[in-house]
Amino acid sequence: MVQFILKRVSMIIPVYLFAIFITFGMIHLSSVDPAEAYFSAAHIHATDDMLAEKRHELGLDQPFIVQYAKGVVDTLTLNLGKSYVSNQPVWNEISLRLVPTLLLSIISLILAVVISVPLGFLAGIKKGSGIDHLSRFLSFVGASIPSFWLGYLFIYFFAVKLNLLPVGGMEDWTNYILPALTLAFPLIAIYTRLLRVNVMEQLKEPYVQFARTRGLKPAAIYGKHLLRNSISPMIAGLGMNLGHLLTGAIIVEVVFSWPGFGRYFIDAIFNRDVPVIRAYIIIAAVVYLLSNLLVDIIQMFINPRIYRKGSQFR
Repeated sequence: MVQFILKRVSMIIPVYLFAIFITFGMIHLSSVDPAEAYFSAAHIHATDDMLAEKRHELGLDQPFIVQYAKGVVDTLTLNLGKSYVSNQPVWNEISLRLVPTLLLSIISLILAVVISVPLGFLAGIKKGSGIDHLSRFLSFVGASIPSFWLGYLFIYFFAVKLNLLPVGGMEDWTNYILPALTLAFPLIAIYTRLLRVNVMEQLKEPYVQFARTRGLKPAAIYGKHLLRNSISPMIAGLGMNLGHLLTGAIIVEVVFSWPGFGRYFIDAIFNRDVPVIRAYIIIAAVVYLLSNLLVDIIQMFINPRIYRKGSQFR
């Protein structure tokens, strides 16, 4: 088990280094000069000497490989530079905004799982029923409506027309409802459809027929065997979806004026705040990698065959 986890961790390292390489390469090839962006954010008309001095200070006059190596070390020590706008360490500013985004993403993910698992499971074992038609309708709607449009619809009905829920800010738990629903709705559509299809496929497997022949109760067949085998592909998608929620929350945070990481990133783009943009890309990559690692570990406990298959190739 330990070797399986270490193997997964060792696979993360080259991907992490490649992500940093791509990030620094994109900024290096970009037409935006970080030195010019720095003075532009400070509303200073810089001379050529000032630009040259700032490029030297930022290490932009060094070879790309040196900048890349320094970037790897800096990201490992959470030294992400200083914001051009606030002149404060980027990590200090990000840490304040990362928590609201993570909270919103985790709540959205939990909400999606709590709704989609029973809905998709019941739709799979009761094909053609009313709940099956409901699940397919929600899957169609969730896959068709963009998040920003769905957010505005929720605001219009629940905040403007009915005056039930607040819009913007995060004063209490009611502020989480609309943005969390907006983020969770597309995931509910995906998970419900995926689980429904998996359940219908698993019902055709021989082990279900054997369990019925042995006289096992439906609750034991469905809960202990069918759900466990059907939910495995859904868990595999959780790793990607957690990273998607972190990066995809940008639009939702703008719509609901959420004081999170995504909205901070949008402001950084308009201000050409290069250190913040670079930090956002790196942190998003790290979240994707760590969330997929966590899902691999969870799947190892749910389905030990994954561990045994991995052991054959060591």
